[in-house]
Amino acid sequence: MIGILGKLSSWFASNGTATELRALENRIAYSFRRPALLDQALKHRSHVYAHAGEGIASNERLEFLGDAVLDLIVTEHLYRRYPDRHEGDLTQVKSLLVSKTILADTARAIQIGDYLHLSKEESHAGGRARTSILGDAFEAVLGAVYLDGGLAAAEAFVDRHLLSSLDDITSDGNHLNFKSTLLEHTQSEGQGHPRYLVHAEEGPDHRKTFTVEVLVEGDQLGLGRGRSKKEAQQMAAREALTKLGVS
Repeated sequence: MIGILGKLSSWFASNGTATELRALENRIAYSFRRPALLDQALKHRSHVYAHAGEGIASNERLEFLGDAVLDLIVTEHLYRRYPDRHEGDLTQVKSLLVSKTILADTARAIQIGDYLHLSKEESHAGGRARTSILGDAFEAVLGAVYLDGGLAAAEAFVDRHLLSSLDDITSDGNHLNFKSTLLEHTQSEGQGHPRYLVHAEEGPDHRKTFTVEVLVEGDQLGLGRGRSKKEAQQMAAREALTKLGVS
């Protein structure tokens, strides 16, 4: 009797997972030939830790792959779309598009958070809405799409869910170049150039998180975190502008 109940429980669990995967496939407009890849992309490390010893792997390897694929697709798209822009301008736009904030917003639009496998503790703590988790999950799903359907499928996924909003993202006042705004303000006030210093580096080389502080006349006015030093500098500048009452 116990064996039968165990099999039924396993069947319902797998059937429920399959139903959820199909629902997410509909949302992202991509049907997996290997649904296990999508399931893998949704497994946060907290879920893995909660099931230690059961042979479950997190989505971190797929996130690592998706990050590289995203960088290539976005870089090529910007290169072709803006043939007259300089490298610095293209870098700034790319940094914005692949930032955790934008990727998390994109993941929210797809409702990826509803399908994530999290530990009970992480879920109760609001993990399904956490920017870092959602941004990583978007990259992991992209990595899964790439492995399942190749570069063409990955490009279609990024174009549909991210690049289609390029104009809206770059024209949004919330995504201004905070460093330039801060520099203009400090110069107008006779305070010279802000200084940006790396406060901390965390994580392995392939997925570091940087914390940067910004100093104006020797006083720390902001701290920012990001996946690159440039992103962290922008976040630090934004905090400084808020303290100065400029934004």
